[in-house]
Formats: sequence, C-alpha cells, structure tokens
Amino acid sequence: QTVEHGFPHQPSALGYSPFLRLMAIGTRSGAIKLYGSPGVEFMGLHEENNTVMQIHFIPDQCQLVTLLDDNSLHLWSLKQHGGASELREEHRFTLKGPPGSPPSATQITAVLPHSSREVLYLGTESGNIFVVELPSFRVLEDRTISSEAVLQRVPEDNCNRRSCELVEALREHPKNPDQILIGYSRGLIVLWDLQNNKVTHHFLGSQQLENLYWQRDGNKFISCHYDGSYTQWPVSSDNRQPEPLENTVPYGPFPCKAISKIYWQTTKNGLPYIIFQGGMPRASYGDRHSISVIHGSQQTAFDFTSRVIDFFIIFSSEPTAEFDDPSAMVVLAEEELVVIDLKTAGWPAVHPPYLASLHCSAITCSHHVSNIPLKLWERIISAGSKQNLHYSSMPWPIDGGTNIAPDPPQRDLLLTGHEDGTVRFWDASGVCLHLLYKLSTVRVFLTDADPNDNMNTLGEDEWPPLRKVGTFDPYSDDPRLGIQKIYLCKYSGYLAVAGTAGQVLVMELNDEDAEHVVDHAEADLLQDQEGYRWKGHEKLKTRDGPVRFEAGFQPFVLVQCQPPAVVTSLALHSEWKLVAFGTSHGFGLFDHQQKRLVFVKCTLHPSDQLALEGPLSRVKSLKKSLRQSFRRIRRSRVSSRKRRGGSGNTSEVQEANAKFDQDTLQEMELAPVQRKIEARSAEDSFTGFVRTLYFADTFLRDSSRHCPSLWAGTNGGTVYAFCLRVPPAERRMDEPVRAEQAKEIQLMHRAPVVGILVLDGRSTPLPEPLEVAHDLSKSPDMQGSHQLLVVSEEQFKVFTLPKVSSKLKLKLTALEGCRVRKVTVANFGSCKSDDYSENDLAVLTNLGDIQIISLPFLKLQIRYPCIRKEDVSGIASCVFTKYGQGFYLISPSEFERFSLSTKWLVEPRCIVDMPEVTTNNHVHSKSGVENAARKSSFFPTLFLERKSGRLMEHALLNDEKVLKEIQSTLEGGR
Repeated sequence: QTVEHGFPHQPSALGYSPFLRLMAIGTRSGAIKLYGSPGVEFMGLHEENNTVMQIHFIPDQCQLVTLLDDNSLHLWSLKQHGGASELREEHRFTLKGPPGSPPSATQITAVLPHSSREVLYLGTESGNIFVVELPSFRVLEDRTISSEAVLQRVPEDNCNRRSCELVEALREHPKNPDQILIGYSRGLIVLWDLQNNKVTHHFLGSQQLENLYWQRDGNKFISCHYDGSYTQWPVSSDNRQPEPLENTVPYGPFPCKAISKIYWQTTKNGLPYIIFQGGMPRASYGDRHSISVIHGSQQTAFDFTSRVIDFFIIFSSEPTAEFDDPSAMVVLAEEELVVIDLKTAGWPAVHPPYLASLHCSAITCSHHVSNIPLKLWERIISAGSKQNLHYSSMPWPIDGGTNIAPDPPQRDLLLTGHEDGTVRFWDASGVCLHLLYKLSTVRVFLTDADPNDNMNTLGEDEWPPLRKVGTFDPYSDDPRLGIQKIYLCKYSGYLAVAGTAGQVLVMELNDEDAEHVVDHAEADLLQDQEGYRWKGHEKLKTRDGPVRFEAGFQPFVLVQCQPPAVVTSLALHSEWKLVAFGTSHGFGLFDHQQKRLVFVKCTLHPSDQLALEGPLSRVKSLKKSLRQSFRRIRRSRVSSRKRRGGSGNTSEVQEANAKFDQDTLQEMELAPVQRKIEARSAEDSFTGFVRTLYFADTFLRDSSRHCPSLWAGTNGGTVYAFCLRVPPAERRMDEPVRAEQAKEIQLMHRAPVVGILVLDGRSTPLPEPLEVAHDLSKSPDMQGSHQLLVVSEEQFKVFTLPKVSSKLKLKLTALEGCRVRKVTVANFGSCKSDDYSENDLAVLTNLGDIQIISLPFLKLQIRYPCIRKEDVSGIASCVFTKYGQGFYLISPSEFERFSLSTKWLVEPRCIVDMPEVTTNNHVHSKSGVENAARKSSFFPTLFLERKSGRLMEHALLNDEKVLKEIQSTLEGGR
C-alpha cells in the first residue's frame, strides 16, 4: 500500500504551521496527515485509534503536538531518513492529577505551545493551567497557574469561584512572551504575567466565552461569545480596569448561534478583515454551516454543505511586518477542504491540487486507463480548464516542503462514476489525485432540477449575504442517473457510460461547445416473451430536440435497455465501432457507427423472478429467497446423508456421522487441498445476470479462419459466444454488422463467470482495440492455436479453440468460502531489466487477498493480504491497473493505492528542511551552541531527548559529517 488519495474520512482537527507552511489534519480514527506543496504528504497513526481533538505545531520547529479524546498528548517530529523526511511519534503523555481527584481536574481543554519552544501550557476543565516541558513532557509543578491563584488577584465583587472553571482559550501576547491571555468559559479573561506570577489585567465579559484572538500590535484583543457577539478589548499600559471598546452582534438583533472562532486581520489600507465562524440567526439559519468575512463594506457568509471542523487564515508571519495582510482562508469542513482567495475581488475559491472530495456525489463505479496518449490528455485538460474559469488563479498557498519523488513515467487516468450521473476524470499519474475534468450525463434526460438553475444567485438586498461554496453535494436529483459502468478507448477518444436505469450513452470528444440531437435506440432484452412483468423503476425520460453540450465528451447516441434494469457489464470496440451491454435480463450489441441494434440475447431463467424487481423496487421477494435458502439447506442435508450411508439404526448413524465429522476435520487441518466445488442449482436467483462481456478476434468456427467475436458470461456459469461479421471500412456504412451464436458453454458447477480472456498462439492476451494500429503492441499470433480462459468465482479453466475442449484448470485452494471478485491481466515489468516483462492474472478474492497467477499455466505465484475481508464495499470498489497497481475505497471519500509491481510504485517522497529562524526581540535567548546550530543551514532539527532519566543525543548527532561541521563552526569562533 503506497498512498491514500482523496479526503480524510471523518476529520476532527486542523493545524497549521506558518513557519513550515504545512497543514495537519487529524481524524476520528486517530490518523494524522500533513500536507504541503503538491506531492508533500506525511501520515501517522496513533496506536490508540482515538479521535484527534487538537493539533498544535511547536513554533519554529519541525514538531507538532496532538491531543486525543482520551486526554493523551503526543509529540510528533519530522525527521530525515534515507534522504527523505518521515513523520515519527517521539513521546506520549497523559496528564494525571493527585490521587482521588476527579477526571475534570486534568481534562485538557486548551493547549498553548510557547514561543520559547520549551514548554506547553495546558488549560483544563478545573480551571488550572499546567506547564509541561518539551520534549520530555515532564510536568513543571512549580509553574502551575491554579484557578485559586487567579481568583486571589481578581476583585471579589467582580467574580466568584465558578468564574475560573474551564479554560476555554490560551493566547500568548504577540509582543511580550512573558504574558499570556487566559479565557474562562463563564466570560472572565485575565492577562497573566509569567515572570511575576500575577494578573496584570482582568476583563469581564457578560456572555459565555468561545474564543480569543490577539490583534497584531498587542494593544487589543477580540473575544467571541455564545450569543453570536464579539467584543474588542483594549490592553492599557496602566492597571486601570479596561472597558470594552465595542460589542458587536453581526447578525442580530434576534438570537444568534455562537461565534466559535474569530480573526481580526490588519491591512495597509486601514480596513481590517473580520473573519468568524458561526453567528447566524438561530431561527432562520440555525442549520447553516457558515464562516463570514467582513472587509469594509464587503460582507459574505460562506455557506458550506457540511459541518465546519475548523479554519485558519494565511497571513504575513514575518515578525517585522507591520500588517497581517491576509491572503487566503483555509476551511476544513467535514466532507471537503475549501480555500478562499482573499486577495482577489469577489473572494473566489482556489482549485485544490490534492484532498479532493471524491465523494461530492457518492462513487458508484471506477475505471482506470493507463498510459494515456499526450493528444487525448491535452484535450481532456483543455475541456476541464473551461469548467474551472470561476476558480482563483492564485498559486496553492500551502506550499511547505519539497517533493523529491521522480516524475511519473506515464499519464494515467482514473475515472469515477457517481450517483448524480457525473463522471470525473482524475490525474492518477502521481501522488496527488487531481481533478482534470467533470462530465455530466444529466442534460440528456428530463429531471426535476433544471441544470441551468443557479443555486448561488442572491438578490442585492439578501441578508445574511450567504454564498454557497464547495463541491460536496450528496443529494442526487434522481437515483436512476447513477453511473454503473465506464469504458474509455484512449486511442479513439470514444467513451461509453452506462447507468442504473438501463441507459447506455456513447460519446466522443469535442473541443468546442456544441448543440445536437442525441439519437435514441431501444433494446428489448426480454424479446416480448410471455409472462414477464418488470416491477422496478421506469426508464429516464429524454429531452426532445437538440441539446447543448459544453466542450469535452458529448453523447451522440443513447441505447435504452428494456426493462430499464441496472447495466451490469459493458464493452466497447472502437475499431469495429461496436458497444456491448448486459443487464440481469440479457445482453445486446449496438453498432454506434450505423446507430443500429445488431442483436439482443435474453439470458433470463424461467424461474428467476427476482431479476424482474430491480434494485429500487420497494417489494423484494423475501419469501422466495428464504424458500431457496431452505431448499439449499435441505439438499445439502440429503446429500450428506447419502454420503454417510442411510442404513443402520440411529446410534450407528450418529457414530458414523461423528466419525465422518472427525475425519473431515482432520483432513481439513492436515491437507490444505483444493476444495470441492459445490454445484449450484439452475433455479438460483439472478442466473441470467450478465457479469462480463469481451470482444476478441479469434478462431471460433474452425482453425483456419479467425473472425470478430463477442463473448458473454453470466451469473449462472454460462458462456455465450457470437461470431460477428463486420464489413470492411469502405462498405462499413452500407452493409449491416451481422451476428450469429456459435457456442454456448455451461460450467458444471454453475459458478458466476467473472472474466473471459483469449490467448493467442504465443499464449499472450489479445491486444486492446487499435493498440496494434498505434504501434504500442505486437500483432497477435494467428498461426498457433488460440486458448480461451474462463474465470468463474470458484475456478480458472483453459479451453482450446475452436473446439472448446477443456485443457487445464485451477480451483481456488484450501480457504473455505473463497470466491473470485475481480480479475484482470497485469503486465509486470522487471525493475532490473527493461527488456523483460510478463503477463499474469491479478485476482482479488472475497477474503480481501490478492493472488498472482501465471499465464497460461495457471500456477499460483504469490498471495498478498490486502483488504480486510469484512470490508465488503472496499473489495467491491477495487480496480486494477494494467501494470500491477490498484485502487480501492477505504472510506466513501478515500482511495487506498497499492502496487503489486516492484517497477511501478507511486508513493510520497518528500523533504521538509528547517527554515532559518528569524529572531526577534521577544524570543528567549539561547546558549551560544544552540544559536550557532540554528543558524547553520545543514541543521534541520536539534533537540535533546530525555529517556530513562538520562539525556540522549538526537540520531542526527551520530552523523560524523554533521559533528565535524558543528566542531569547525564552534572552533571558528562563531
């Protein structure tokens, strides 16, 4: 497993280091992920798998601290190893109170890493603030700021004991590191002098406190509150009781939601940016997830479609800078990351190069295409760029670290089909899965929502000034629009997509917007057979007349299957201009050049009523499926009785049964042999379900003449083969394509057929359509005899062609219940020699393991555990690449990428160099050795670890070259 693509599932915390220019995201499963410039990614996992509550980077260090919901703190470091940086956990620590104290006494609510880089301040539910040393996490008990000490220094008439309960916020003074601002939940705020251990100022808010923010000059700070208000407070040099400068309820006067976080950013033109989360009127907008930006007369409430976890502002972090001058706002929502450009008029969104919201509409299928020709690649990018005109042109603002991974050797596309009828084209060449282009099939059909409707249009006087941002939109106008199968021919630019309601669209790439009529054809897969009645959903209604399509893939023909059941298999042959499609009722072949149906074949079994109900039908034949289950149990009992012998009295039978069970158990334990395949009944449900379709130019009728053919495999273990007569190019439009059934193979065990493959005379899989014409593959060997490989869920079987006589077979071994779920031919290249490669079968089973099986001798080469067998959706979503890589969904929003090949590896390889620390007047002084070391460019991180009561030098100090450089630096008197 090499890299995770997409958006982290269930994010729970966000952190940012202006020093490293890195962002960190924590999740509810205990994962922590760091991101910088595209390609710079790190991942860590807490052993506890607890929710990450807070993330804080240590100022001016390659370190960060995480707080989990079990109240444990963890110190992580970015360290260089083998020429690249790695994220490692250094220490863990749980704050413990005195014996007998309640858990709230040490329950951490606020964390402040001090700019000295030596200590952390930990605010707790009890109101006490503990100080722990870094990196050892040793509690410095003499420096604890107790709630009692704070109360003694605040006038009694202004507060009581409960005023100092629960520390809500801790903020270091931006100009004086010896002062910290402490905010308590009930509204009391104090400025604490760390040197003299006393309160210098106290501020009394009338509302429950949510958060605090210092203004850059340190003369004012902002508090935000539960009632949707925020207050400016002056910090005077004398000890007079400060009064609030201004109390504002931005969306009042009616009751408002809490403002949970606020920024006050200064600018050169004098008008500040006021940016806050929440604050919306409760009655009308209580369900909105918003962040408001106010700059002078401009005000926008950015409306997110999922809950906002946290956000931060990227602004000038130079200590010498006079103003903040914010450039971007980065928002982590529950289902996506949104970045807003604050420099450009209108505050447009920035197109993210990673962390794509893959599940903006639920993923229903995926398709990978390797080694895309440059011309097609550029045309797809061009079509996508026209869709992205509304995005900001600013460079990606989170740009820390350096990507040192080699450039991808080829251009790869991952296509994902979605529930809302869209297909998204992703650049899957490297570490960052980047959206290139989005195709929508909705315009072909009449739906409840008009695609021309603009959800973001607001009247001039609209209040609050909401603006919808982000791409996450889980609601589909019609579930029938869902994409179920995708097939792209990279040589011709033809694309076929098939959907939930039996719709098959064939498209071609057009570089310009166009308006044209989409031709329609119907394929009646039941062929007017008597006694069948479809109980599922209706077909989608199509638009009459010309339809306008934007540049990109534009449909030119629609084939509608009847009944409109889910399309379960799809194949496209761009050289012959044919598309084949299958459902649970049968399969058909369509000539998309002449726009004519060639033939249909019904595969429905007379007893198979379940296939007529459809996935969206409300009435499922539960009785029938239960009845079949009982029949199967009864059959297995009868067969076992016959096996054990039916004669003799009851005790003899019981003894025989016990002996049989024992013998069977011993046999299973001692010999992991190929297991017996249980034959299935022809009455089992969905036997006519077409699982796979395959085009091949091979010997079907006799060994002297080869011809185009179409192969189909069903759920009931049947393989159909049709001979095709495709007219030559000069008469292609004049003569029809003809088809005739030549073979029908019934596997004895009736297991579902999941793959069909023809091997040429050299035992090499036949090349893809147009692959030979583009000189990217050798011509297939038509001199030697061809072989047919049929892969069912339970076995692999090789037949000779054209006689279709069994030659070789491999049953799945030992593991009971093992079934083939996905199979593909993968080309494995040698990492030592460019001249050697071999074709093998990559097989994914229902147990989540991947097996590599040789061709044509069907020898098991190796088995890898890959996906948990309980992860049914992950196994179902897996897609293999042509060169031994693969993807599967580890959550609705994330693909895990894996490689079976030593040659084709795509994984993050990056380095984070320690930037030179710009010292300013308020950073604590250090020893000469440490200052000299910090100024040296070769010194990425240096700190001393305290382990087992003794100091150990960091691993970097074991490097002889580094030690010599330090020595020469010190001897040079620097």
